[in-house]
Amino acid sequence: QVQLVESGGGLVHPGGSLRLSCTTSGITFRIYTLNWYRQSPGKERELVTNITHDGTEAYVASVQGRFTISRDNGKSTVLLQMNDLRPEETAVYYCKAGGRKIFWGQGTQVTVSS
Repeated sequence: QVQLVESGGGLVHPGGSLRLSCTTSGITFRIYTLNWYRQSPGKERELVTNITHDGTEAYVASVQGRFTISRDNGKSTVLLQMNDLRPEETAVYYCKAGGRKIFWGQGTQVTVSS
Protein backbone atom coordinates (compact mmCIF):
# COMPACT_ATOMS: atom_id res chain seq x y z
CA GLN A 1 0.00 0.00 0.00
CA VAL A 2 1.40 3.34 -1.06
CA GLN A 3 1.29 6.18 1.45
CA LEU A 4 2.52 9.76 1.31
CA VAL A 5 2.08 11.58 4.60
CA GLU A 6 2.77 15.29 4.89
CA SER A 7 3.47 17.03 8.17
CA GLY A 8 4.88 20.29 9.46
CA GLY A 9 2.15 22.70 8.47
CA GLY A 10 0.73 25.27 10.82
CA LEU A 11 0.24 28.94 11.53
CA VAL A 12 3.17 31.28 11.02
CA HIS A 13 3.57 35.05 10.94
CA PRO A 14 4.58 36.79 7.72
CA GLY A 15 8.32 36.50 7.32
CA GLY A 16 8.39 33.31 9.33
CA SER A 17 9.56 29.84 8.41
CA LEU A 18 8.17 26.33 8.29
CA ARG A 19 9.61 23.00 7.27
CA LEU A 20 7.27 20.53 5.65
CA SER A 21 8.00 16.84 5.51
CA CYS A 22 6.54 14.12 3.30
CA THR A 23 7.29 10.59 4.36
CA THR A 24 6.51 7.86 1.87
CA SER A 25 6.08 4.11 1.95
CA GLY A 26 5.25 1.48 -0.61
CA ILE A 27 7.22 3.04 -3.47
CA THR A 28 10.78 2.77 -4.73
CA PHE A 29 11.43 6.25 -3.48
CA ARG A 30 14.84 6.81 -5.09
CA ILE A 31 13.51 6.59 -8.67
CA TYR A 32 10.68 9.08 -8.26
CA THR A 33 10.55 12.79 -8.90
CA LEU A 34 9.15 14.38 -5.75
CA ASN A 35 6.97 17.45 -6.00
CA TRP A 36 5.39 19.99 -3.69
CA TYR A 37 2.16 21.63 -4.84
CA ARG A 38 -0.11 24.08 -3.08
CA GLN A 39 -3.73 25.05 -3.42
CA SER A 40 -5.38 28.14 -2.01
CA PRO A 41 -9.16 28.46 -1.69
CA GLY A 42 -10.72 29.20 -5.04
CA LYS A 43 -7.50 28.65 -6.93
CA GLU A 44 -6.05 25.81 -8.95
CA ARG A 45 -3.40 23.59 -7.49
CA GLU A 46 0.03 24.86 -8.52
CA LEU A 47 3.42 23.27 -8.65
CA VAL A 48 5.83 24.95 -6.24
CA THR A 49 8.98 22.90 -6.55
CA ASN A 50 10.30 19.49 -7.43
CA ILE A 51 13.42 17.38 -7.18
CA THR A 52 14.32 14.61 -9.58
CA HIS A 53 15.77 11.22 -8.79
CA ASP A 54 19.27 12.59 -9.40
CA GLY A 55 18.74 15.64 -7.19
CA THR A 56 17.98 18.29 -9.79
CA GLU A 57 15.80 20.99 -8.23
CA ALA A 58 13.33 23.36 -9.85
CA TYR A 59 11.26 26.16 -8.33
CA VAL A 60 8.46 28.43 -9.38
CA ALA A 61 9.86 31.94 -9.68
CA SER A 62 7.88 33.34 -6.75
CA VAL A 63 9.61 31.05 -4.21
CA GLN A 64 13.12 31.03 -5.70
CA GLY A 65 15.63 31.89 -3.02
CA ARG A 66 13.17 31.41 -0.16
CA PHE A 67 12.14 27.74 -0.45
CA THR A 68 14.45 24.74 -0.55
CA ILE A 69 13.48 21.21 -1.44
CA SER A 70 15.58 18.24 -0.40
CA ARG A 71 15.26 14.49 -0.36
CA ASP A 72 16.56 11.73 1.88
CA ASN A 73 16.46 8.50 -0.06
CA GLY A 74 17.42 6.50 3.02
CA LYS A 75 14.35 7.74 4.88
CA SER A 76 12.07 7.92 1.82
CA THR A 77 11.32 11.50 2.78
CA VAL A 78 11.18 14.80 0.94
CA LEU A 79 11.44 18.09 2.80
CA LEU A 80 10.42 21.63 1.97
CA GLN A 81 12.08 24.42 3.90
CA MET A 82 10.04 27.58 3.51
CA ASN A 83 11.48 30.90 4.64
CA ASP A 84 10.15 34.45 4.54
CA LEU A 85 6.60 33.23 4.11
CA ARG A 86 3.96 35.59 2.74
CA PRO A 87 0.23 35.75 3.49
CA GLU A 88 -0.62 34.88 -0.11
CA GLU A 89 1.18 31.57 0.39
CA THR A 90 -1.53 30.39 2.71
CA ALA A 91 -2.63 27.11 1.19
CA VAL A 92 -2.83 23.39 1.56
CA TYR A 93 0.53 21.97 0.56
CA TYR A 94 0.61 18.59 -1.13
CA CYS A 95 3.37 16.13 -1.82
CA LYS A 96 3.35 14.18 -5.07
CA ALA A 97 5.53 11.31 -6.21
CA GLY A 98 5.74 11.18 -10.00
CA GLY A 99 7.07 8.42 -12.18
CA ARG A 100 5.41 5.60 -14.06
CA LYS A 101 2.61 6.11 -11.56
CA ILE A 102 1.55 9.18 -9.63
CA PHE A 103 0.78 9.28 -5.94
CA TRP A 104 -0.47 12.16 -3.79
CA GLY A 105 -0.45 12.87 -0.11
CA GLN A 106 -3.45 14.22 1.78
CA GLY A 107 -1.99 17.68 2.25
CA THR A 108 -0.99 19.87 5.17
CA GLN A 109 -2.38 23.32 5.89
CA VAL A 110 -0.04 26.29 5.95
CA THR A 111 -1.48 29.57 7.18
CA VAL A 112 0.55 32.75 7.02
CA SER A 113 -1.11 35.46 9.03
CA SER A 114 -0.38 38.11 11.60
